[in-house]
Amino acid sequence: MSAPLLPVLEHWRDFYVLLGTAAAALVALLFVAASVGAGILSGQNTAGTGMYMSPVVVHFTAVLFVCAVGLVPSHTWGSFGLIVGAGAVAAFIYADVISLWVLKDRSTDAIDTLAYGVAPALGYLAAVVAAALFLFGSHRAPDVLAGALIWLLIVNIRNAWDLVLFIVRRHTDGK
Repeated sequence: MSAPLLPVLEHWRDFYVLLGTAAAALVALLFVAASVGAGILSGQNTAGTGMYMSPVVVHFTAVLFVCAVGLVPSHTWGSFGLIVGAGAVAAFIYADVISLWVLKDRSTDAIDTLAYGVAPALGYLAAVVAAALFLFGSHRAPDVLAGALIWLLIVNIRNAWDLVLFIVRRHTDGK
């Protein structure tokens, strides 16, 4: 029998396994898409790769990381809150930098500006709130964290799909 999780997370085990597995699979599929579109994502498109492809990988990896950490049985409310909080603050800063890059890119439409720039930052802000709730011992913390993780996963599924469509269009146009 495995060691128990932080008691408040015991009922969340399946959720973390499911979401972590989904995030890992989506990262792997994104790698496949990137390798298929390798000619498109190189040379003059390196800025686009850093502004669009890399953040999606980072956001999926962030979801995977939190899910993996949530399955570690030795956490206390404080240790889990600190780890999630530190990661969420770092990722929030990263998402803000990406937001600035996306805003400066004149070829980005409003939907992409929101999806690649603003939406991930909102997810990390929610994760910071969840981390604070863990630190204060609130039983609502897992619900807020779940919302943040689902938000990040859904937004980045949209972004990954957008990237795949971009690669396919460029590939079929021969550009």
